[in-house]
Parts: sequence; C-alpha cells; structure tokens
Amino acid sequence: MPFLDILGFSAYDPTKVLAEYSADLPGVKAQERVDYALFCHGSPVMFVEAKAYSVQPENHSPQLARYFNSMPEVTVGVITNGRKWKFFTDLENKNVMDEKPFLTIDLLASNDSELIQLYQFRHDQFEPEKLRSLAEENTYFTAFSSVIRSSLRNIDIDFVRFVASKSSISRQLTIKFLESITPIVKQAVEKTVSDMVVSGLSVVEEPEPEEPEEINLDEVDEVHPDNPKIITTVEEKRVYTILKEILDIDDDLVLKDTETYCAYLYEGKTNRWVLRYRGDKKNPDVELILKLADEMISEIKRAGLEVTQSGRIIIHKPEDLYRISGLIFDCLNYCKDDDNFRVARKDD
Repeated sequence: MPFLDILGFSAYDPTKVLAEYSADLPGVKAQERVDYALFCHGSPVMFVEAKAYSVQPENHSPQLARYFNSMPEVTVGVITNGRKWKFFTDLENKNVMDEKPFLTIDLLASNDSELIQLYQFRHDQFEPEKLRSLAEENTYFTAFSSVIRSSLRNIDIDFVRFVASKSSISRQLTIKFLESITPIVKQAVEKTVSDMVVSGLSVVEEPEPEEPEEINLDEVDEVHPDNPKIITTVEEKRVYTILKEILDIDDDLVLKDTETYCAYLYEGKTNRWVLRYRGDKKNPDVELILKLADEMISEIKRAGLEVTQSGRIIIHKPEDLYRISGLIFDCLNYCKDDDNFRVARKDD
C-alpha cells in the first residue's frame, strides 16, 4: 500500500483503488476477487495480486489472467510479495495476459534504470500505449541481450559467416572455409571483448581546470540571520525536499523554521501547516495537521512507524515519510479547503 501511494494510487481513495475487487465477468469464477484494482478516469487500468512477503511471486497467475483477459481496458497485471513486483501486459495476444513479465523489480536490489521506468506507472502519468511501448522495448532488449551473449559465448557458423562477409575477405564462403576460420573468429571475439573491457576501465580523461568549489546549501546547516537560536538543519531541508516530491508541488509549499520545530506551510500561511518536524531530539518526530483517527494510527503502525501518546509520529530518518505519503496527501487537501479555516460567526 505505501508503494501504491508513491505511485499516486492512494489506498484510501476509492476512485483510485478498490480492494477485493469483484465483477460479473465472463470466464471469471464465482467468488474470485482480485486483491487490488487501480483506476484512472473511472476505469480499471491495473490489477494487482498480492502475496505474502515470504512467498515468491510466480511468473503467472491463472486468477489474475482471467480478470485481465476479461477487461480490455486493463493494461497491466501485477503480481507482488511487497518486495518483488512483476508487471505483465498483452504483447503476444491482444487482451490475453502474457506468461512472462515485461518488467521485474526487486525493491531491495533495483537499479536506477528500473526505478525510472516506474515513473510511467504513476497515476498522473498513466498512458496505456506508452506502457505497451515500454513493455516492447524491455522484451526486445532482453531478447537481444540474450542472443548477443549466446552468440559471443558459443560461436556458430552463421556468426562466422556474418563476420567474414563484413571483413572483405576475397574467398568464397564455403562451409569448409567457414569451419576452418571458426577458431580464428573465436580468438578475435575474445581479444576484442577483452580489449573493450580493459579500454573502458583504463580511459584516462584529461584533467579539467579546477574551479572554486560551490557550497551546496542543502548539505549544510543554516543559522537564521536575525535569530541565532533558529538553525535550519540538513534533515529539515531533506524533509522539505521529500514533501515536495510526495505532494508534487514546489512553490506552494514553504519551509518556516522556528526555535522549537520546522513547519511546512501550504502557500506560506502559518495556520495551514501540512506537517511540523522536530528533529533536535533523540527520536525525531512529525506532527500532522489532521487529528489522527484510529484507522490512521493503525495504518501508520502497519507502515512500521510508532505513534506517541500526544499523536506525533516518530521517524528515524526523513525518508520514513514515504511510508505515510497517503496521510500527507490528506493533510495537503485539508489545507487547500478554505472551509476548514473559516471562523464561525457568533450568531451561527
């Protein structure tokens, strides 16, 4: 659920996420339900089947496939155990879920290129055709890489013929001749690959003239010019950056530091603070503008965070805020609503 929140599919917004989704669809057994159905513009676009963390997600799920195949508007099927996410679509046969995923991501062992691809799965970026293009590119890349790797490790006669034909050798490329030069081609491949690796590791770039080192203000604490007791720390700035990433806003969120806490204000208005951060203590915590209801506290605890008796949420590092991104969105929406800040008249 926190991962879906990061993608903009808030589990608390029924227009975006429905759990235990069921529909009277042809080919779907009675009482079968898909764990999560994700919606864009009122239509389901992604089905997610969630397994226990200890269970390895399989490459194919008949139940998920039945739902996927019965709803043409659904572009992506997902199987996950929370750590590993496998994404499927219908490249081989239209409206029939492929047996192999076009993208597999392990959140504990992912690389930058994989994480960048996740951006296209965000609610505000979701475009079915772009995702199909991404699926095709990933599928082709995997297939091409496999062929190239296999060809370089196991030199066959077709590869030898290709190399010889491109080398302007003035000989008729008979089978006997190709077989005779196969060992030479193998040696050439090994030498070329070795040279490319060594060359890549040993390239020495010309040193550029040194320039004065610029100070990155995000990496240093700043003392308020008019009050030395107010020190905006690196952690407070990091919280600011993370909040803007979660909420996808920039100028509308303003950092306001004080002697006791750092507030993050919607449109700079002091009474519309989305969140307050207290980092100058053993256990840093945040306070939300919304009063925490029981179900909110339960969700915070499920995210692995602790709630104090005073209603503050203990975070050990600013990145812990990603775990409660849905609640932070709710705080922003609360601050946007003018009715929440109107003063009631005495005669009302």
